[in-house]
Amino acid sequence: MNIALNWIDGEWIDNGNYRESFNPADGEKIGLFADGGKAEAILGIAAAKRAFKETNWKSDRQLRYKVLNELADQFEAYHEKLVNLLTLENGKVQGEAEFECSMVAPKLRYFAAQALTQTGRALETSPGSFSAVVTEAVGVAGIIVPWNSPIILMVRSLAPALAAGCTVVIKMPAQTAQVNALVNEVFASVKSLPKGVINQFTESGSEGAALMVESPDTPVISYTGSTRTGKILMANGAPQLKRFGFELGGKTPMLVLNDADLDKAVPTLEKAITVFAGQFCMTGSRIIVQNGIEEQLIRKLSERLENVKVGPAADLQSEMGPMIDKANVERVDKAVEKAISEGAKVLVRGGKITEGPLASGAFYRPTLLQVTHNKLEIVQEETFGPVATVQVVETVQEAIESANDNVYGLAASVWSQDVDLPLKIARELEAGTVWINAWAEVRDEFEEGGYKLSGLGRLNGLASLEDFLEYKHIVHKHGTV
Repeated sequence: MNIALNWIDGEWIDNGNYRESFNPADGEKIGLFADGGKAEAILGIAAAKRAFKETNWKSDRQLRYKVLNELADQFEAYHEKLVNLLTLENGKVQGEAEFECSMVAPKLRYFAAQALTQTGRALETSPGSFSAVVTEAVGVAGIIVPWNSPIILMVRSLAPALAAGCTVVIKMPAQTAQVNALVNEVFASVKSLPKGVINQFTESGSEGAALMVESPDTPVISYTGSTRTGKILMANGAPQLKRFGFELGGKTPMLVLNDADLDKAVPTLEKAITVFAGQFCMTGSRIIVQNGIEEQLIRKLSERLENVKVGPAADLQSEMGPMIDKANVERVDKAVEKAISEGAKVLVRGGKITEGPLASGAFYRPTLLQVTHNKLEIVQEETFGPVATVQVVETVQEAIESANDNVYGLAASVWSQDVDLPLKIARELEAGTVWINAWAEVRDEFEEGGYKLSGLGRLNGLASLEDFLEYKHIVHKHGTV
């Protein structure tokens, strides 16, 4: 049976501490992996620190440009293998796995260009006295990756870190250990990549990640995951004045106004609930609809959700795959039952599948609940499953206030055929990304991140480099001209 290994300092690391990998669609074992931890984190940090100090990686822009482009080439060469393994181990249906993998190479090429186009500033502040500001890589970057979209969310942090001149240590999730090992093969195939610049290990626990956060040798941590964990990381990194880049939880409101084109909106609302089985930080889990179209929207969306074909990725007709494991199925179902007991009205009661050929997998049918106010936990907290709530409002201002009445502010969506109103609403929404008549469109060239408890800093766009850079002011005074 295949054993997925870690990759540190250009070498395959086998610690003999094996755990099993499973297919969430049927619970079957698909391989073994060497479960990393503190020892691998120590090795990775040491290798990355040495590569940062002793090679010209941090100062050679042309090398970084070349490596990032070679990485893009190799991810393209491994595309089919990555897609197939992602569907098997992560549970994504074919189209979703294709979508995730298709974003990787363009992102790497965008940041390859950034490696060459970063600029500083210079000024003669007085006769014979010159000031210059230059950027320098901050050092070793620690990257902690979630299991829901492991490849692209890893690359989303890796690419700007490498472009800035950092070396990296990456902690990958155990739920995708086989995928992680295939990504390590991609890294190992990049001939221009110096040893120690990229180091990656898989961990089922948290000791390795904790060491990365606490170590003085990793001055920056880029983390994608829950707000609760983000708070813990920040507290643990405080003694080192650690720099953090966080993309955390979300509870995306989808504002559907009276003049929305429901024929266009409803299919997108369905996908906003079911993509990645709702295991997505931007899942459109809060539908806020004006009362002029509530009946139409509820009828149309309920019908679509009831007809979503749930099944394994191996069945190419499947429209939504399994959740990552049965423990998460139970967690989501308990949240739904709690909401119902607190007064939420059932519009579509999907839920866990306990009979038939899908019963052995971690499947959960889409669920839609109607609520009358924002205070229920199902409205306030991230569910991370294919569950959404519908809330009816009378005015546009009430829709905005309801959307903003939440601790999260990662993203939002506005649906209206008005020319001017959606842009006005977008300016009032407390969210890092606002889509108008769209959802989940992300651009490498434009920043992505959250307001409030949805994060710190930005990924994608020019601002993504900021987490990985120091600014140095150099004053050169050589006398009066």
